[in-house]
Amino acid sequence: MAPLPEAELVRSSVQLYRYLLRCCRRLPAGPVRQHYRHAIRQSFKVHADEDDPERIQQIIKRAIEDADWVMNK
Repeated sequence: MAPLPEAELVRSSVQLYRYLLRCCRRLPAGPVRQHYRHAIRQSFKVHADEDDPERIQQIIKRAIEDADWVMNK
C-alpha cells in the first residue's frame, strides 16, 4: 500500500497523530488495527512533553517512515 498523500503536509504532532490514525483505518479490522492504534496513542503520550522543534521533526519523519513500512508489510 502506498502512504497517504497527506504525509508531506504533516508538520505538527497533532497532524501526525491524525495522519497515523487515518493510516490505521486502512489496516485490516481486528487485533492488528487495535494494536497499532494503541501503539500510536502510547507514543503520543510518551512524547507529549517534547519541546525541541528539531527533535519533534525527527520524530515526525521517523513515524511517517515507520507507518509506510507497516502499510507495505
